[in-house]
Amino acid sequence: MPKKRLSMRKIREVLRLKYECNRSNRDIGHSCGIGSSTVSDYLQRARMAGLEWPLPDRLDDTALEQRLFPPTIPRNSSRPIPDFQEVHKELQSRKGVTLNLLWQEYKEQHPDGYQYSWFCHGYRDWAVRLDVAMRHEHRAGEKLFVDYAGQTVDIVDAATGAVSKAQVFVAVLGASSYTYAEATATQGLEDWIGSHVRAFSFYGGVPEAVIPDNLKSGVSKPNRYEPDINPTYNDLARHYQTVILPARVRKPRDKAKAENGVLLVERWILARLRKHTFFSLDELNLEIKRLLRDLNEKPFQKLPGSRKSRFEELDRPALKPLPAAVYELAQWKRATVHIDYHVEVEKHYYSVPYTLVKKKLDVRYTASTVECFYRNKRVACHLRDDRAGRHTTIKEHMPVSHQRYLDWTPDRFRRWAAKIGPQTLVLTETMLVKRGHPQQAYRSLLGILRLGKSYGDKRLEAACGRALHINAFSYRSIESILKNGLDQKPLPGTSRETTPVKHDNIRGAGYYTSTSH
Repeated sequence: MPKKRLSMRKIREVLRLKYECNRSNRDIGHSCGIGSSTVSDYLQRARMAGLEWPLPDRLDDTALEQRLFPPTIPRNSSRPIPDFQEVHKELQSRKGVTLNLLWQEYKEQHPDGYQYSWFCHGYRDWAVRLDVAMRHEHRAGEKLFVDYAGQTVDIVDAATGAVSKAQVFVAVLGASSYTYAEATATQGLEDWIGSHVRAFSFYGGVPEAVIPDNLKSGVSKPNRYEPDINPTYNDLARHYQTVILPARVRKPRDKAKAENGVLLVERWILARLRKHTFFSLDELNLEIKRLLRDLNEKPFQKLPGSRKSRFEELDRPALKPLPAAVYELAQWKRATVHIDYHVEVEKHYYSVPYTLVKKKLDVRYTASTVECFYRNKRVACHLRDDRAGRHTTIKEHMPVSHQRYLDWTPDRFRRWAAKIGPQTLVLTETMLVKRGHPQQAYRSLLGILRLGKSYGDKRLEAACGRALHINAFSYRSIESILKNGLDQKPLPGTSRETTPVKHDNIRGAGYYTSTSH
């Protein structure tokens, strides 16, 4: 059994790659940054739990964890321990031999021995220490190798003469070596993802796996054994039903195909463009496209055909079809729910159910939508709003006590305060600004402005003036001033003359609006 239990999100990814993408345990382990024996362990747990793919929508992370990790039975140290070296030898050398068969033979010899689940876990714990070499084979449609060329291309701003360095993205299919290349402004996440989308479109299909180098846009934390894939890159893989298998650190064989492709692009394309002056990326990409066609149609020296002919013969029939919709760039972030049950995305605030206050959520946002997930379950979805400092709130996310204030807005409070007097308006404006969000001032302001019913607008206006003078911005402070008659005592250097203004008896219930305000 693994010493450290994986997150439910990673376990779901293991199940998806196995049953939806039909990947080997080794490939799944490489993609998820875990050992293949750990993959086997979790797949075995899923089988023993009777789980089927796709998992039911009602099966949240808590329920899944309970199914996969039921209470364990203490081991009996007096039971005979299987000879795992012999088990391993039988599995490796005898075709058709399975762990289940070997366990049955073990139980025939030792009826009081360990049960099947412990037998499997024990063997995998033993086998994980073995060093197993991996064969490098490139089946048709299996792998797409991606990387950036070391060379850049100068782009000259025609207006200012400033020079920027264009990056060159290169993709190579494993079986045919059919190559794609394009220039982008940066190696950032948006350009990295966009290049993949355009590469899939160029090939007219999707490979089983994508093999990137450990570029930060694709791999958040490079590591020889446990690379951490960027969430957006994983999102792209799910959309195209493929798997990301990062090249291992300091393992040049893992990315040899990509390095050869980069070398060819540098020699047959970039070297031929060295004397050209380009004034835009579009102009550069037109030339790259022309020379790329020549590279792919150039006959092999020692083999019949060309990259293009081998692509048509081998890779194209084996590629998976493109999805119906092109991938829309989605970014991910971890966000803690604020006490006002909103999360911040690009300086705008979106509501989630109030029961999640102080919980950490995964937020996925695109140019059009914002989705919030808690323990892999979507809990909120909003249309994207780019207005900084504003709120998008759904009524059902509020506590019932807050829903009473739904009809109120900052402008409504300002209008009411202005009818009482200028000091009351200034205090209202100040409280709306000083709070983290304007809505947090609503409850206090409602109480303050309603004090005019008990004490009159003239006294309330004077009390607000004194509160501003002493920097007291709360309902209790204003109420104390009025109760103790402090509003009727003159302030140094101020006039006591105030003109009462009758205000309408505004009634309403509301704390947030159900749309942005």
